[in-house]
Amino acid sequence: MLRFGTDGVRGLANVELTPELVLALGRAAARVLASPPGSERRFIVGRDTRLSGPLLQAALSAGLVSEGVDVTDAGVLATPGVAYLSAEQAAPAAVISASHNRYWDNGVKFFSAGGSKLPDSVEDALEAELEVLLAHPYAVPSSQPSGTGPAATAGHALVGRMEMDAGALERYERHVLFALEGRRLDGLRVALDCANGAAFASAPAVFERAGAVLVAVLGSEPNGTNINENCGSTDPGKLARAVVEEGADLGLAFDGDADRVIAVDAGGNVVDGDRLLALFATDLSGRSLLSGGTVVVTVMTNLGFHKAMKAAGVQVETVGVGDRNVLEALDSHGWALGGEQSGHIVFRSLATTGDGVLSGLLLADLITRRGTRLEDMAAGALERFPQVLRNVAVSERDGLKQAEAVWDEVRKVEAELGGGGRVLLRPSGTEPLVRVMVEAPSQALAEAAVERIVAALHATLGAPTSSGGS
Repeated sequence: MLRFGTDGVRGLANVELTPELVLALGRAAARVLASPPGSERRFIVGRDTRLSGPLLQAALSAGLVSEGVDVTDAGVLATPGVAYLSAEQAAPAAVISASHNRYWDNGVKFFSAGGSKLPDSVEDALEAELEVLLAHPYAVPSSQPSGTGPAATAGHALVGRMEMDAGALERYERHVLFALEGRRLDGLRVALDCANGAAFASAPAVFERAGAVLVAVLGSEPNGTNINENCGSTDPGKLARAVVEEGADLGLAFDGDADRVIAVDAGGNVVDGDRLLALFATDLSGRSLLSGGTVVVTVMTNLGFHKAMKAAGVQVETVGVGDRNVLEALDSHGWALGGEQSGHIVFRSLATTGDGVLSGLLLADLITRRGTRLEDMAAGALERFPQVLRNVAVSERDGLKQAEAVWDEVRKVEAELGGGGRVLLRPSGTEPLVRVMVEAPSQALAEAAVERIVAALHATLGAPTSSGGS
């Protein structure tokens, strides 16, 4: 059975993530996340543009309504859009998406009522209920005494209703535009890459309504199989060329479910999440809007960011990888801003999750307010340490913690780098990989260190015998 990773359940659509499994997952979600029987029980479900999206959305919805839960179908909508509807309606929600992965993968990620991602304890309960249902499809909910659950209820009385929310996209767009507080982007020349994903309609609409001049819109013709294909935040090359060719002031690339954004300046240079977060943190701090004077980042954030924030008088809180960890830190302390190098950026007073369109809009607003080019601001935001990231496929990923030979090599590299760099190893939460990251004073040193660690990984945990499409 697929397990919950850093961002829900994810796998090869119709092979690992089958409709039967997702139907059972819908039933489990109804039992764990929805309101108890006897009260109004509602669930919101949206998806991105993958070929398997309608199939898996139908399966999840069928599982939910079979347990007496009413389902609101939000259609194709960005992950932050579904989270917004969850907060708007105080109802739990789910998104059918595999984020930045290619079309053959898909996934299901959940939000608690109010739009927040599930804590570990709730995910554990959901997974446990799923295991029970897969083994015993007619089992009553574990939280209810025998004879009171759905298995003891007349089936015709239990079925929930399904309805479309035709206004979901419009309400989400209005919500994003509200962040401008009445300001406009008139005259700003913008190029967008929507990754043939969930933002293909909403992103252009938002920027046009804000007054921007859209000189190029790429990745806006999804066909079910071209999501994230040579486009979007993981591959901004086409956008960079379009920005230069069309004379744009700014380019913005989203991923498949539009919860992250990567920017491109007028010269075609990519501006990653670390630089964007540095720009936002210093801007909010300068306007006394950075709650607690603190920004939350993950362990992947470049050392240069930490040095830049220290110079700017901004405190940095570091958490594990994943915007869920960022959000937990923000909510625990009442802080306003956090994010990841990948472009997940959370403005907590405006959203309950990373929102690529919102972050891109606020970047455009920052450029407009300052009257300064993005390349000038980004260059001064931080001095980036050379960083090499390698995804290493191994045959025994779960043995990483006990792989002493690997950790011995890591300790040797760290000793050689001293305070001028760092090493990070972690197993992927969604793919059969070990992620290796090294920062060093030079690119050559970082690359050499990565090669040493990769060799140790393969020698200790084994190289993969075959590779899949994902």
